[in-house]
Amino acid sequence: MSKINFEPTRDWLVLPLPDQKVTDAGIILDERTANAIRSNVLEVLAAGPDCKCKVGDTVYVHPGAEGLKLDIDGEMYVLVNESMAILGRKLN
Repeated sequence: MSKINFEPTRDWLVLPLPDQKVTDAGIILDERTANAIRSNVLEVLAAGPDCKCKVGDTVYVHPGAEGLKLDIDGEMYVLVNESMAILGRKLN
């Protein structure tokens, strides 16, 4: 992922906002269904100073977690509190 021009405060994370409104078969999904099947394993793009997560970490966000949608320089992201994410790191 590319670097973004935004630094959250406290323990907030900026994550990419997956866009899956249409299935591979071309079926158009309503917002609720799209949110339920959306990928919830995401890369941290920015992290507040109080976060244990760092930029580049991989986190799992619960499908029911609430987040704030952000438009940063024309790209859409989601801002979530670190308490809603489970940190995972890639193993070599």
